[in-house]
Amino acid sequence: MDAENAPLSDWTIEVAHRDDLAADAGNDPFARAILADLHMAGFSHITSISTSKVFLLRGTVDEAAVADLASHLFADRVTETFDIRAGLAARGDRSPVIEVHPLPGVMNPEAQSALRAAERRLDHADVRELQTGRRYVIEGVRSADELDDIARRFLANDCIETWYIEGFGRHDVLPSTFPEPPVRAFELRRIAIRELDQDALDRLSRDGHLFLSSVEMATLQSYYRDLARDPTDLELETIAQTWSEHCVHKTLKSAVAYSGDDFGRDGEVSVRFENLLAETIAGATRTLDRDWCLSVFVDNAGIIAFDEEYGIAFKAETHNHPSAIEPYGGAATGIGGCIRDIMGCGLGAKPIASTDVFCVAPPDFAFDRLPQGVLHPRRVLKGVVSGVRDYGNRMGIPTVNGAVYFDERYLANPLVFCGCVGLIPRDRIVKEPVVGDAIVVAGGRTGRDGIHGATFSSAELTDEAADEFSHAVQIGNAIEEKKLLDAQLLARDHESGCLFHAVTDCGAGGLSSAVGEMAEDLGADVQLRDVPLKYAGLRYDEIWISEAQERMVFAVPQDKVETLIELFRKEDVDATVIGRFTGDGMLRVRYGETLVGEMDMRFLHGGLPKRELTATWRRKRGHATRSYPALETGGSLDNRRLLDALSDLQTASREQIIRQYDHEVQGRSVVKPLVGPEHGPSDAAVLRPRYGSSRGIAISCGLCPSEGDEDPYMMAILAIDEAYRNALCVGADPDRIAILDNFCWPKVDREDSLGALVRTCRGAHDAAVAYGLPFVSGKDSLNNEFVMSAKEAARTGLPERLAIPYTLLISALGIVEDVTRCVTMDFKLPGHVIAVISAPVDVVGLAEARANHQRVSDLIRSGKVFSAHDVSDGGLAVAIAEMSIASGLGAEISLAAQAYSHSTFAAVAGTYVVEVAPETAEAEGLSVIGTVSDKASVKLGIGGSAGLDISVSELAKAWRNGLSRL
Repeated sequence: MDAENAPLSDWTIEVAHRDDLAADAGNDPFARAILADLHMAGFSHITSISTSKVFLLRGTVDEAAVADLASHLFADRVTETFDIRAGLAARGDRSPVIEVHPLPGVMNPEAQSALRAAERRLDHADVRELQTGRRYVIEGVRSADELDDIARRFLANDCIETWYIEGFGRHDVLPSTFPEPPVRAFELRRIAIRELDQDALDRLSRDGHLFLSSVEMATLQSYYRDLARDPTDLELETIAQTWSEHCVHKTLKSAVAYSGDDFGRDGEVSVRFENLLAETIAGATRTLDRDWCLSVFVDNAGIIAFDEEYGIAFKAETHNHPSAIEPYGGAATGIGGCIRDIMGCGLGAKPIASTDVFCVAPPDFAFDRLPQGVLHPRRVLKGVVSGVRDYGNRMGIPTVNGAVYFDERYLANPLVFCGCVGLIPRDRIVKEPVVGDAIVVAGGRTGRDGIHGATFSSAELTDEAADEFSHAVQIGNAIEEKKLLDAQLLARDHESGCLFHAVTDCGAGGLSSAVGEMAEDLGADVQLRDVPLKYAGLRYDEIWISEAQERMVFAVPQDKVETLIELFRKEDVDATVIGRFTGDGMLRVRYGETLVGEMDMRFLHGGLPKRELTATWRRKRGHATRSYPALETGGSLDNRRLLDALSDLQTASREQIIRQYDHEVQGRSVVKPLVGPEHGPSDAAVLRPRYGSSRGIAISCGLCPSEGDEDPYMMAILAIDEAYRNALCVGADPDRIAILDNFCWPKVDREDSLGALVRTCRGAHDAAVAYGLPFVSGKDSLNNEFVMSAKEAARTGLPERLAIPYTLLISALGIVEDVTRCVTMDFKLPGHVIAVISAPVDVVGLAEARANHQRVSDLIRSGKVFSAHDVSDGGLAVAIAEMSIASGLGAEISLAAQAYSHSTFAAVAGTYVVEVAPETAEAEGLSVIGTVSDKASVKLGIGGSAGLDISVSELAKAWRNGLSRL
C-alpha cells in the first residue's frame, strides 16, 4: 500500500529531563524558574516541579519510525529521555499534572519546524500533522482549584492556550483527535449602514472592531448612500484598517487649536496647527534640509546616507496591546514586523541590527493587587524579552541597544518598542509599482491569527480584552522570515536585475493594507482564492485582513514572475500571484467569480475627514517650574545612598536581559551593549555595516517619562538630549545624526492629554532644530489605557482608568567616521583626571547646550578623551560608579559644594563625565573633579568634607543584583 492510502495512526512522544544527572532535577532550568515564581507569589508549599515536552503526531508511521523521530529529532539523548505512547490521549499515572496545549488555529512555530524535520527524516512514511504541548508534574499542590490557578497565572495564557488538569478527582480528558478547522459555505455579506442612526453607527463601529469615530462612520454612510448600495464586510474592514490610527496617524495629522502655558517660557499662548505632525516633527526635518537624508516619512523606514554606495535604513515601532495580552507573541511579532519594515524599505534593506525598549511595571508588584485580566509584570517582562530574543537570535540579527523603564502606570499597558537597522544600496531606494505588474505574496501562509490587529490598537483595554481580541494576537516564525529575507535579497540582486518593482510588508491590516497602499496611485485586481492558506475554512474577509506573519507583497513585471517564483521555490519559500496592478484607480477584490469588494482609491486614501481638535495644558497649581540641569536636591552622601542608587530598578544592570541576546552575530558589532573588562553599561552601540570599511554607525536612545508629569515639552527636549549625548559619547559625528520618534500616549479625547501631546511635539521640534537632528521616521501608539470597575479599583488601590505616563522614545542613528577611534565609558588609566562638561538644557539654552555637545564631540573625535559617559538616571555619583564598575579601576572625587552637590544623585541633562590626560584638562580649561585610581574603590566628598568610600566590588554587586527580582 502506498503512503498516500496507508491507514493513519496517532502517537504521543513525551520528552523529559534525566533526573540522574543532577540532584533536585537541577538540569531542568525551566522548572526551577517556575518554582521560583510560585514561591515568590506565595505558593511556598509547592515542593517541586518537573516538566516535559509533549509531541503529538498523526501519519502513516509505525512505532519504530516514531522512536526514530524521538531519538534523533525531539530528544537530546545525553540530557533527556523519552516515552512513546499510541494515541493522543494516553496518560501516565503521575499526578497532580497540568498539560498545556495551543488552542486550535494558533500559530505554532515549534510544531511547524518539527513537522518539516520529520518529513525530511522519514523517507518511508508520512507525518501529516504534528502539535506540541508541555506537561507539568507539581508536588505539594493542595487542590484542583489551586492547580487551575497555577495554570492560569503562571503556565498558560488563555488567549492562545488551553490546559488540562489531572489530580484531586479531576480528570480533564485530552482531545482524542486533531482539531479540524470549520469550513463555511461561501456567503457574500453586506452591512446595512445607509439607514442607521448615529447611535447604531457607533455601536457598529465598536462591536465590529472598526473603532472609527462618529464623524468617520457618518462619512462612510454618506459615501455609500451616494453609491446607492451598502458596503460589503470586506469593504468596511478595508476602510477601517486604512483609516485606523495605527496606519494613518490621524490624531497627529489633525488640525489642533492649542491654548495654555507657553512652550518653555513664562506666560500663555494660543496657537493653531493645521497639521500637528507636519508642522512639528516633519517640520523640523524640512527646516534642517539635510542632503544626507535620502528617504524620510515616505516608506516603511527612514534612510540616511552611509557612504557613496550605501544607505542606512532605520525604523522603530511599538507592539503594545498584543504584548499586554500575550507578551511572548506580541514582542516576537513586534520585532519581526519591524524587521519586515526594513525588508520592505526601498527594494529591500538587509537587517544588520535590532533594538528594543520595554516600559513595564515593577517586577515586585504585589500579586494580590493585580487587576483581573492583567498579567503580572514579571511575566510580561520575561515574555517580551524572550520574544525579542528568540526572534532576533533565530534570524541571525544582533540586538545591540535598548532600555528598560519601570513605572506602576505601565501595569496594564506595557510598552514594547522594537527597532531595526538595515543596509541598502543607494540605487535600490526608489520603488514604484507599474501598471500590469503582478501582485505576488510570498512567505508564510495566511491564517486567522492577527485579525483586527490594526484597529485593535485604537481600543482601550479592559479585563475582557484577552477574550475579545484573542484573534488579534499573532505568533511569529523567525525561521520562515529568515528564508523570506534571503530569497528577497537574491531577487533584489539577481544577475538579470531586480526581479520586482516594489515591495512592502504584509503587516497591520494584512493584504488590505499592503495591496491597498501599493496600489494607491494605480488600482489593483486581487483574487483571494489564490492566497495560500495555513488551513481550510477562512472566509474571504479573513483572508484579506489577516495579519498572519512573515509575508511580503511584491510588484513583479510579468516577464519576471516565473523567475522570481522559481528562485523563491529553491529557497523553500511560497510565492504566489494573487492579482495585478490595473491603472484605473479602483481596488477590486474577488473570491472566485464573485466581486467581494470594489473601492475607489481616491476615497480609500483621501476620504478620511480631517479632524479639528482642541488642546489645553497648564501647569498644575503648586508645581513650580524646574530649573535645568538641577532636577532635585542631593541629600546626604554616604555609602548606602550610592548602593541604593545603583540597585534602583531604573539604574540597575540589564545584563541578565542583554546576555540573552546575540549581539555578536554577523560580526559587525564594535561597541557592544556591555563594555570594559568588567562589562559596564555602554552609552550606545557601534556597528561596522560594511566589512571592508572602517566607517560605522552609532545607535542610541533617550527616554524620560518621569519628566512628562512636570512638563511634556521638557520631556521631549530631555529625551532628544539624552539620545544625542549617548551617540556622541562613543564618537558619532554630531552633524550626521538622525532621530526617530515613538509617541505612546493615553487616550487623547481629553483636552489636557492632547495638550500634553502638542507640547511634546513642539519640544521635539525645538530640540531637533536646535541640535541639527532631522527626524527620518516615527510611529505613534495612542489609547494606552485600562478600564476597570470601581470595585476592582478599590481592591487594587489603582484608579478605575489606569493610563500610562506620557512617553516619548527617541532613537538616534549617527555616522562614526572611524570605528577604530571609538570611545567607551570604562576608565582606562590610573593618573588620568576626571572632568565634568555641562551646559543648561532648556528652551533658552539650547544653543549653548549644542555648543557644549559640539565641544565634547570635538574632544572625543580628536582622540583626547579616553572614556566618556553621559550623566543620566542616578546622577553624577552613579555615572562615576558605572565607569569604575566597567573598568575595575577606582576614582577619587572631590566636588565643589555649590557646583555639584545638587546633582550628585540626580539626572543632569546636557552633562558628561570624561577621562582625559592632566595636560588636556589644563589646556582645554576643563572642570576637573577627581582622578582615576589604581585602588579599586570610589571615594567621593563634597566641599572638602568626607563622603562615601566604597569598594568597586561592592558597587558592582549592588548594580548587578538590582534586577534579581526578575
